[in-house]
Amino acid sequence: MIGETVSVGEALVRLLEAHGVEVVFGIPGVHTAELYRGLAASKIRHVTPRHEQGAGFMADGYARVTGRPGVAFVITGPGLTNTITAMAQARADSVPMLVISGVNARATLGKGQGCLHELPDQQALMTRFAKGSVTLMQAADLAGVLARCLALAVSGRPGPVHLEIPTDVMVERIAPPAPAILPEAKPRAEEEVIQSAAAMIGSAKAPVILAGGGASGAEAPLRAFAERCDAPVVLTANARGLLAGHPLQVPASASLAPVRDLIAASDLVIAVGTELGQTDYDVYVDGGFPAFQKLIRIDVDIAQIASGPAADAMIVEDCASALCRLASLFDGQESTGAHRARGACEAAWSALSDKIRGEVRLLHRLRDAVPGARLIGDSTQLVYAANLYFEAAAPKLWFNSATGYGALGYVPPGPIGAAIGEPSRPVVAIVGDGGLQFSLAELGTAVDEKADVVFLVWNNRGYREIETYMEDAGIVPEGVTPTPPDMEKIANAFGLGFSSTADEDELVAAVEDAAARGGVHLVEFQAS
Repeated sequence: MIGETVSVGEALVRLLEAHGVEVVFGIPGVHTAELYRGLAASKIRHVTPRHEQGAGFMADGYARVTGRPGVAFVITGPGLTNTITAMAQARADSVPMLVISGVNARATLGKGQGCLHELPDQQALMTRFAKGSVTLMQAADLAGVLARCLALAVSGRPGPVHLEIPTDVMVERIAPPAPAILPEAKPRAEEEVIQSAAAMIGSAKAPVILAGGGASGAEAPLRAFAERCDAPVVLTANARGLLAGHPLQVPASASLAPVRDLIAASDLVIAVGTELGQTDYDVYVDGGFPAFQKLIRIDVDIAQIASGPAADAMIVEDCASALCRLASLFDGQESTGAHRARGACEAAWSALSDKIRGEVRLLHRLRDAVPGARLIGDSTQLVYAANLYFEAAAPKLWFNSATGYGALGYVPPGPIGAAIGEPSRPVVAIVGDGGLQFSLAELGTAVDEKADVVFLVWNNRGYREIETYMEDAGIVPEGVTPTPPDMEKIANAFGLGFSSTADEDELVAAVEDAAARGGVHLVEFQAS
């Protein structure tokens, strides 16, 4: 309509919808109320968590399964700082996220006048860990600023981006803006670099591939590439499910000595979409990860490559594209790849303790009991064990917060976001009784959203992993036995399906039955 004007808040909602945003996670407040003015009339679904950290973790879970940025609305000050933990986890795990917050009126910024929810410099705080933080100082800049923020969240190494809108800008009226369309700029490695790397691969006698979460969207190219160079593929926790069932797959942690032996004996290591970080390659912090004889790194982010060990070839390109280019430039070869992979798997399995092997077997049983389910974990015993050795059924069907930043409280909210992102797939969410209490209230969000999630609570009545660590270090355990709530009463309070058992067979049956029923369930395992 000629002459029509809308508020910046209304324009923002229209632009988000035009950019394909389908869900916003947020808790409205006086500093974001104007962003909600047009939300009810839009096609965007609003999900209300119980805490802004939950909003961030839900956006994270949503983004991991859809590949699109998870979007959150939070108020200035405490709402935004409550979201920081979730944003830091997303930054560590390369998860795209856009957090849109309010901020006080432009004339008050930096004045320290005691405004409600005031921070000394909110944007400066966010720039320390987000990929970027932008203040919308002029209403007319909205379309371009939003487009740049969304592009930044997914470009290079994905991660969280922050956009803040002053309260006085939110109410300004502007002509409805058209969405800004930015050209998609993907890095492409120079042909000489590709040729040089291909020559190294072609001459290697015992290559090995280290695949990280950055390769999770490159299943077919990675499989074809690995087969062509006959290389075992060692998977980080976030890459589990790649090459599922394939003889070249090594679903065991590179922190285990037999997997390190495999890598040490390789004359060429090809690192694909992995930061080569400590929580994947040196989880015990023993410094025993071997030096590379030769190293090729493939990553979309040059800064990530530059921050790691020196590489003989650095390919700055999307993993799928780079693997396809490389595979066409060297002759396929048959060596001992499957034999080496099998030997590493068998030795790694044998190196695990009986306790850990039992926990991994249980998780494999749960995986098979609910075919196609996505298994998502918090930092808890069963998850720690699985990160050492777990074979997921497909890419992106196993992820957790126990690597990278390692935040507690990811479950329940992360799995809720994942269930919303792909509602056709059941979710089994694994959390300890201690971790559950970080985000206990988000069970209510799962009920509100009618999410198909089975929450498996591994109840060992405290922080058992930390207690064991302290005992092993000769420290008298203190602060590790917080009293868990009565899980049945919690389930009844939220209206969840509930069962409890100390028997593993009964646990598997209970999870299978709950998933088949659909809806939200809490299944308690009384761990010894």
